[in-house]
Amino acid sequence: MTQSDFLKAPFPAAIALPPEEITGPRRFFNRELSWLAFNWRVLDEASNPAVPLLERLRFLSISATNLDEFYMVRVAGLRQLARAGNAALSEDGRTPLDQLSLINADARGLMAMQQTVFNRLKKEMEEQGITILTRSKLTARDLKHLEEHFLHKVFPVLSPLAIDPAHPFPFIPNLGFCLALELERVSDRRTLQALLPIPQQISRFVVLPGNPGEHRVLPLEELLLLHLNMLFPGYTDRGHCSFRVLRDSDLEVEDEAEDLVREFETALKRRRRGDVIRLKISTGAPEELRALIMEELGVATDEVVEVRGLLGVADLKELILSNRKDLLWPSFSPRVPERVEDHDGDMFAAIRQKDMLLHHPYETFDMVIRFLEQAARDPNVLAIKQTLYRTSWDSPVVSALCEAAEAGKSVTALVELKARFDEAANIRQSRRLERAGAHVVYGFMHLKTHAKISTVVRREGENLVTYTHYGTGNYHPITARIYTDLSFFTCDAALGRDATKVFNYLSGYVQPEGLENLAISPTTLKPRLLDLIAAEADHARAGRPAQIWGKINSMIEPEVIDALYAASQAGVQISLVVRGICGLRPGVQGLSENIRVKSVVGRFLEHSRIVCFGNGHGLPSDQARVFFSSADWMGRNLNRRVETLVEAHNPTVKDQIVGQIMAANMADTAQSWVLQPDGQYVRELPEGDRVLFNCHRFFMENPSLSGRGTAGAKDVPRLAALYKDSLAEETQADTAMLQAAQSDEPTA
Repeated sequence: MTQSDFLKAPFPAAIALPPEEITGPRRFFNRELSWLAFNWRVLDEASNPAVPLLERLRFLSISATNLDEFYMVRVAGLRQLARAGNAALSEDGRTPLDQLSLINADARGLMAMQQTVFNRLKKEMEEQGITILTRSKLTARDLKHLEEHFLHKVFPVLSPLAIDPAHPFPFIPNLGFCLALELERVSDRRTLQALLPIPQQISRFVVLPGNPGEHRVLPLEELLLLHLNMLFPGYTDRGHCSFRVLRDSDLEVEDEAEDLVREFETALKRRRRGDVIRLKISTGAPEELRALIMEELGVATDEVVEVRGLLGVADLKELILSNRKDLLWPSFSPRVPERVEDHDGDMFAAIRQKDMLLHHPYETFDMVIRFLEQAARDPNVLAIKQTLYRTSWDSPVVSALCEAAEAGKSVTALVELKARFDEAANIRQSRRLERAGAHVVYGFMHLKTHAKISTVVRREGENLVTYTHYGTGNYHPITARIYTDLSFFTCDAALGRDATKVFNYLSGYVQPEGLENLAISPTTLKPRLLDLIAAEADHARAGRPAQIWGKINSMIEPEVIDALYAASQAGVQISLVVRGICGLRPGVQGLSENIRVKSVVGRFLEHSRIVCFGNGHGLPSDQARVFFSSADWMGRNLNRRVETLVEAHNPTVKDQIVGQIMAANMADTAQSWVLQPDGQYVRELPEGDRVLFNCHRFFMENPSLSGRGTAGAKDVPRLAALYKDSLAEETQADTAMLQAAQSDEPTA
């Protein structure tokens, strides 16, 4: 049986470790190395033959983008600590300098593997008519086309820069990409050093004419080298290289800022000029040129990465061609909930009938937008309140809120300016909302508001009814197509009151009291989580079935991990799906023998946060306590952010979460990597013709329970129910064999 099938496979045998690795810092895995392990899993999908070719190219590009952001934020922070002489230990007992050394070695291996994977993909792409050319492979027809393209679409935006006492080394912005040149004047053989910044506003790959079915491209840097004579007439190329810089991109904002928006705008400008933390440079650079670049950018030798291949692997996303559907995932259309269709698209009527849980992207995110658009146009709607952490540049959610405000409704929007790398977009949206007449608040200086809440107050007869949406993902229609998230709609009065209290907390700074269902960080969420884990341990000690199923993106909070260790030692069986960072060490005797962890990496990005407790009845069970959340189990989420933890009480919603969503993630074998006690992740590949279970495919092919109605729910497969039936059959078979053995009668 496949060990990654957490629904059926038994817990593996635990390993024995020295006592110091059970009680000391080594009981945790390092956060940064765990993140790099996740990015290795992303990169591995670029070599997975089960993934279409251009989707493999996408995974390669994503791995590069991920690594850039990791350096710009996490490595930059460690570098600052190390340079300040800070020797504070991480949870796993390592200094910043120790961590930087380990990160550097692992990341260099990752970048080398990216080039290896790219070379493999390039050959496969050529077989499919997609060719990345070099200057030496160009035809006369190509050269004529490129000259026209260069003169009309590239030359006007270039700024060749000589480097001499009259022309000091220019500023290279974050993610800036340059050609560095060592030139010789033909007339007197005098040398000239120069830079040619490559504009980020121009596509990295120039498309060349070709036969039908062909897609031929030339990297932009090759085009520039081809036309150096137009940029530096009278000079020849003695040597050149390309390089790319990454800068510290963490924002520092003054605590006492009088105008938070202006302070963030200033901080965004500072981000472009942060210290260089990594220099990637092509191999074969002239020594003097290389030394000059390093000196001017202020980078040490260990911060330089030589690349034999393509610089800027993230740019390969330009080659994911929408017209090559044969090389992409099969098209998929998200479903519209039947109950919404039964009510002619009326979201309020559908929610009034019964709580509704949507599983994105399998159910369309358009329902969230429709909820707000309908509220904006409904004369009976009096007020809308909305949190906004990440939104698209031209957000339909913001458009609906603006429409509501312009119609005279009371609209309050909590816009989180501290959403990393989305600060500029959020500033733009906040000004748009203010112009429309909405009340815009920015939450707290020291806390990020990461909760996903929307409330609509509607007059119905003589009463005011609050319709509430709680989500695990952002109100972002683009990422909602690829992130798996939950959207919960309800008109339950208690949940509406809880949401209103949270909004009052965000706008008035008064901590909410008497929350009826909700737990929030930084006040009650972590204590609630710890209490629930401890209660499950009590069930185990009392001899009752005790299980925990969890699904989160990252888990490094030490108190939570230690609570899980204690529960494991009490006999609680804990199965976790942790997509990214995991600081918990599973499968260790005396520490975590009853804990197993896997990561699901596939077509969609697992993003929903769910936790289920058997509550003395085991899992799956109708008596389980089921929660969904906006928070991962990290210090930042539980201690330094405003987050929500919502308990599901509706039986259909609980059944959908436990019997479908969690059960399918537990049962997945096609996309699962099992975490080993030594920190390695192992993926079991199919043998022969054996087909592995793919949870993403299951969700695409099968409807959800919620929003179906009683009749429609009958044809919805529940993996948990099938598991229980299978378990019952196995138990009956075991009992029959035991009885036969005792009576010496043969069994069929």
